[in-house]
Amino acid sequence: MDGLQRFIDTFFNRAVFARYLPDMLAGVWNTIWLAAAVIALGVALGLILACLRAYGNRALNLLIVIFADLGRALPPLVIILIMYFGLPGLGIRLSGPLVLILVLGLVLAAFTEEIFWAGLTSIPRGQWEAGRATGLGFTRTLIFIALPQAVQMAIPPVVNRVLAISKMTALGSVIGVSEILSVASTAQSFSGSAAPLTMGAIAYVIVFLPLVVLTRLLERRFAWRI
Repeated sequence: MDGLQRFIDTFFNRAVFARYLPDMLAGVWNTIWLAAAVIALGVALGLILACLRAYGNRALNLLIVIFADLGRALPPLVIILIMYFGLPGLGIRLSGPLVLILVLGLVLAAFTEEIFWAGLTSIPRGQWEAGRATGLGFTRTLIFIALPQAVQMAIPPVVNRVLAISKMTALGSVIGVSEILSVASTAQSFSGSAAPLTMGAIAYVIVFLPLVVLTRLLERRFAWRI
């Protein structure tokens, strides 16, 4: 067996591909819905926190800042392990997928809150005053004037952060969540072949490459506004 054939047999073994393809497809589906749940929770919560921060309540703002700083400072894996293995000691048992969604969603919210808040603070003060002068209250000025502009400016960095955090669904493998990496690692252990890891890499490209392309398109589309 020559070198090329050995390489192909190691990383692209068709028999191994066929054997573990159904498991990999299930892992891909789990990765997709987990990532979607993380994105929905993280972006929505980050936007809500940024809007609440705009009201200027000092106590609330302090809590939001602490949450954002801790969420950006702590490694997600550490939080995942604490919640999954530590909370049962308090009588709280959460499933692996739920822990993964909560942790990654909250981490994403910590980043998106800061991004949306930066967008809100970049709105000229005159636009806030103009909204109030036309009879709009603070809340309506925030919703109809400031927030649409802030969201538009925040789209490229938010999408970049979404891409970075959503790929961390691979951390679910350490707590038994059946996503792409978990399936690939298990298959590699049983088959003794590196082919399942190649399948995992291909699956990640298929799942996340569209997000990479979308990120680039959005960067070009909104570059003039940044």
